[in-house]
Amino acid sequence: MELDPRNYENVAVSEGDSHNIVLSYLVHNCFKETVESFVDCTGMKQPADCLEDIDRRKRIIKFALEGSVLKAIELTEQLAPDLLGENNDLHFDLLSLHFVELVCSRKCTEALEFAQKKLTPFGKEPKYVEKLEDFVALLAYEEPEKSPMFHLLSLDYRQDVTDKLNRAILAHAKQPSYSSLEKLIQQATVVRQQLNQENSKVI
Repeated sequence: MELDPRNYENVAVSEGDSHNIVLSYLVHNCFKETVESFVDCTGMKQPADCLEDIDRRKRIIKFALEGSVLKAIELTEQLAPDLLGENNDLHFDLLSLHFVELVCSRKCTEALEFAQKKLTPFGKEPKYVEKLEDFVALLAYEEPEKSPMFHLLSLDYRQDVTDKLNRAILAHAKQPSYSSLEKLIQQATVVRQQLNQENSKVI
């Protein structure tokens, strides 16, 4: 029998389930030291190769966030040789981050050459054309951060691409691409929307 969402708050959650949710979040986001402390404090069993996996992903993420995207791509290809070849969207996004780095460093000639060599081939597919035009248009502005495409230079955009990379690496390793906490939040959002719809019908 299906449980009425309005009664979810009456469902007991075990300490073990709570610990697993927290551990899943910490591992997903590469909080290695916190994982070690949490496992020690709770007496939980540490997943096999967990710390090694965190170290590898954390290094890649660090390079991507700090502006060394080509190094992040190199390490990703070492860790998962076929990942970027099978995920053109992610590959394009990562290459575009390097293009942005060159633009922000005012290396316009180098940026144009990089775009022609690495990004232009993606233009053969219609879905990349508009994105490609937006990135290349940054070269037309002396202050690209003040252009209509300024969001492409933002930390939020870089973080979004890096999150996609992290999820892709996890999925490639047959691990959950979303932490248990994220899944719970997604489910809670759906339940809340469902209840709001039901309440609106009653009113």
